[in-house]
Amino acid sequence: MRIDSIRSIPLFGVRRRMGPGSGGIALLAWAVGVGLALALAQQLAEAQARDIIEIGVPVPLSGSCAQAGKDIVDGAMLAVVQINSEGGVLGRQLALVPKDDACNADIAAQAASQLASAGVAAVAGGYCSSAALPELRVLHDQGIPYVLDASTFPQLTDHGWNNAFRTIGRTDSQGALAAQFMKDVLHARRAAVMNDGSAYSQGLAKSAVDALKKDGIDVVYDGAITPGQQDYGDTVKSVGALKPDVLYYTGYSAEAIVLAQNRHALAPSIKYFMGNGTADPALIEKGGAAAEGMIVMTSPLPQFLETAGARRFVKAYEAAYRRAPGPYSVYEYDAIGVTAWAIKSAKSAKPEDIAAALHRLKSYNGATGEIAFDQKGDRAKAAFMAVTVRDGKFQPYANLDAKGRWVAAK
Repeated sequence: MRIDSIRSIPLFGVRRRMGPGSGGIALLAWAVGVGLALALAQQLAEAQARDIIEIGVPVPLSGSCAQAGKDIVDGAMLAVVQINSEGGVLGRQLALVPKDDACNADIAAQAASQLASAGVAAVAGGYCSSAALPELRVLHDQGIPYVLDASTFPQLTDHGWNNAFRTIGRTDSQGALAAQFMKDVLHARRAAVMNDGSAYSQGLAKSAVDALKKDGIDVVYDGAITPGQQDYGDTVKSVGALKPDVLYYTGYSAEAIVLAQNRHALAPSIKYFMGNGTADPALIEKGGAAAEGMIVMTSPLPQFLETAGARRFVKAYEAAYRRAPGPYSVYEYDAIGVTAWAIKSAKSAKPEDIAAALHRLKSYNGATGEIAFDQKGDRAKAAFMAVTVRDGKFQPYANLDAKGRWVAAK
């Protein structure tokens, strides 16, 4: 399905008529540019007049992670456009209800409460685990399913709540693989591990430190920085004095950029390795020369996924938004996809029926590959890769083979 072939698309509850072959991309570009507050108001007004199924999308739309949130909303938009152009689900059209959670626990709880009050059938989104946790708690109390696209903190599904699912891997799996990477690929004997104090970052750091120690790697530093600072030079100097072979940072891109610049100036011999919260184009755009050679372990980025669905997604995303897809946009695209599948399978838009259908899912052929959920709601087969910054772009660095060993990317 080509976006520019769509004749009538309800998006954020807004309907426009278009001629063939020319208007789809223009409408989508227009929808992206409309303020989310205005779009939401229009959608809620139309929801009273038309029979639509609303899906909530809580993400950071303000603050340092706002671009990641916008990328996720854009991935959701693309999925909704495509589903609606093919007739919707159960003869009804889908509509999105984005909410800014600002990666803040208190704001996130309010956002989830507002989504529940709006009567959404399901929720698909999330970015910061520290925001997703209170969101999930509110949605659990209301019986609304939440399909997470980017939040990896184990506790999100370890609660045992039947409304939690995710299309991405878990932090504890990532931490062990990161430790394996530092040992087998970077040949590190001494490692410094740094987090930003958030739930996601602390969890990833702990799982990595535990695995490093188990592998016999000397962890010479295990500490946290305060997010939002403009300089971490003193911390980098202190870490450099401990002579680690690698600095592994588990926070987000805003601080990773500052750390990269400080490391480049003060401790360039230390290899810089990061978790998936930093797999962001801003790392390259703002990091400049300091970003070159940095390595990030991440869920496979959209442009490196090998499925036919991923190739179609990237092409459609670039046509619609005139830029490359953000790292989690494709996982949100699949989160909307599995939610729509569950509504169709359940033959119902009731939240409890959608959750039950998601638990019955055996195999969904998503853009990110085959998706099925285990008893907790975690993705049964989650993938990871390592990328490096080379010539101002993310490039494949290493992949996991069938036996779970790191091998150089081809």
